[in-house]
Amino acid sequence: MVPSPTVDAETVTVRQATRPDLLSIHRLEKRVFDEPWSYAVFEEFLGEPAFLVADLDGRLLGYVVADRTANNGRDFGHVKDLAVDPEAQRNGIGRLLLRQAVSRLLVEGVVRIKLEVREHNTAARRLYAQEGFEPRKRIPRYYHDGEAALVLVYESRR
Repeated sequence: MVPSPTVDAETVTVRQATRPDLLSIHRLEKRVFDEPWSYAVFEEFLGEPAFLVADLDGRLLGYVVADRTANNGRDFGHVKDLAVDPEAQRNGIGRLLLRQAVSRLLVEGVVRIKLEVREHNTAARRLYAQEGFEPRKRIPRYYHDGEAALVLVYESRR
């Protein structure tokens, strides 16, 4: 896919997801993933500091869902979902969303952030590696189609 010449990550606004965004988020989820989340799952994450959308002039270009779990003073974050509109991919929007989510989780006090990625999703794995996520574990048959997941972890350098 060729990057969209009309989308520049520097002109995109990243902001907190709101209830009016949910329909667009859910539609994008269904376009991007073979195993999409339900609308109700997104509703559960409203209010999370790292549930963010990338917006360009009112058009939703992507989103990230991440949350924090308390763990006896060693809180950890979890990037649960990240998607960019296929027409806007390869323009730095996924990286922008990921960086903003990581930043917000660190402000919330997490010391470690994890995520799962399809073993064969080389583009996503490359992005995550460039942003400091390191492979920790392989989970066989994690996805419904039988593909394995890799668990990647980002460690805070505080």
